[in-house]
Amino acid sequence: MKRRVFLSTLTIALGGCAAWWHRDWLPTRGLSNRCLSAEIPETLAGHPAVSQALDGLDRARVWDCHAHLLGTGDEAGEGLWVNPAMESPWHPIQALQKRFYLNASCVTEEQGGDAAYVNRMLDLSRFMGSARLMLLAFDYHHDEHGQRRPELSSFYVSNEYAQSVASRHDRLEWTCSVHPYREDALGALRWSAARGARAVKWLPPAMGMDPSSPRCDAFFETMRELGLPLLSHGGDELAAQGGGQQHLGNPLLLRRALDHGVRVIVAHCASQGVGRDIRRKEKTQPRVRNFSLFMQMMREPSYEGLLYGDISATTQVNRAAVALRELLQADDLHHRLLNGSDYPLPGVVPLFSPLQIERLGLIDEAVARQVFVIQNHNPLLFDLVLKRNLRWQGRGFSTQVFETADFFRENTGPRT
Repeated sequence: MKRRVFLSTLTIALGGCAAWWHRDWLPTRGLSNRCLSAEIPETLAGHPAVSQALDGLDRARVWDCHAHLLGTGDEAGEGLWVNPAMESPWHPIQALQKRFYLNASCVTEEQGGDAAYVNRMLDLSRFMGSARLMLLAFDYHHDEHGQRRPELSSFYVSNEYAQSVASRHDRLEWTCSVHPYREDALGALRWSAARGARAVKWLPPAMGMDPSSPRCDAFFETMRELGLPLLSHGGDELAAQGGGQQHLGNPLLLRRALDHGVRVIVAHCASQGVGRDIRRKEKTQPRVRNFSLFMQMMREPSYEGLLYGDISATTQVNRAAVALRELLQADDLHHRLLNGSDYPLPGVVPLFSPLQIERLGLIDEAVARQVFVIQNHNPLLFDLVLKRNLRWQGRGFSTQVFETADFFRENTGPRT
C-alpha cells in the first residue's frame, strides 16, 4: 500500500514538473527577488541591450501608465487597507501572494511598509530622469446595491492617499478608482478630476462592476465630460481576489463606455483567459480567447481614437505566448498601445522566464542573459529594457508605445 502511494505521488510530481516545464513555469532563477541596489553595474548599464533600449526615447514623455500603489496601512490610516486574509494560514494562496508582492517591492512590514514602498519606487524610477509613474488608486469591491464589501476585496488604496503621494513628487502622476455603483460615484469622480487624476482605474472581476450595465451610463457621461480615460482590466484576474466574477473581464463589455465616447485602455490587452462572444446571437455563444476579442475590437474602425491597450504584464509567463508575437507584428496598432509595468509584479522573479521568451523567438539568448540580470536590481528598468529588446519577424514595439504622456495630457481637466 505504501509503495502504491509512493508511486502515485511520484507520478503526480513528475507530471507536475513536466507540465511546469512545458509551460515555462520552472523557476530556474529562484523564487525571490534578491533586492540588490537599484543602481545597476556600469558594465551592464553600458551594454547595448540596455543603452540602446533607452536611446531614442523622449524621457519627459515616458509615463508608466500602470504602477500599483500598495502598502500595509501602517502610516496611511484609512487610506490603505489590506484584507487580513492575506496574512492568514487559512488562505494560503492570498498569504503567498502578499509575500511575493512585498518581496517584489523590496519592503518589509518591519521597515514601515507604506513609506518604504514609495521610497523604493522613487529610487527605481531615477534611471529615467524626467519620466513619470502613474500611481493607481484601487476601490473596494461593491455589490449590486452599491454597498462596500471588504471581505471580497484584496486591498484598498484611496483616491485621497494616491493624490497625496503623487502631489509630493515631480515624477509621479495618479489615477483615481471609483466604483460606478457607489451612491457618491459622480461626486468622487469630479473630486478626483479637480485634483489632477489622469484616468480612472477599474478591475471588474475583483471590484464587481459590469461595464456593460446601464447603471454605468451617468458615470461614463461624466467621464467623457471631464475628459478622463478609463483604464480597465481585461481578461481573467489572478492577482487580486474578488467575487469570482471572471466573466466581467470580457473586453466586449467595455463597448458601452466606448459608445459613450469614453477613451478606454484595456489593461494587459486582455491577454489571459477566455470570454463568450456576446456579439453572437446564438443561444450558446462560443468561448474565445479574451485577447482575440480585444484584437478584433481594435480592428473595428468605429473604435479608432477611442480604444487602446496597455502592454503591462504581457511579458509574464502566463501571457507572453498568447499575446506578444501578435502585438509586435501589429505595428499599425502601435500608436494605440501604451506601456505600463504593472509594478511591483516585474519584481516577482518566477513570473518571467527567459527560456520562454527565447523559445518564442522574441529575444537573443545573449541579450536575454543581460536583460534578466537587471530584474534583481531594478524591476522597472528590467520591464522597460525587456520590452524594448523584443523582436518578432524584425518588428519591435515602436517608441510611441512608451511615450504615453501626450495621451494622458489630452483633454484632461484642470489641475490644482
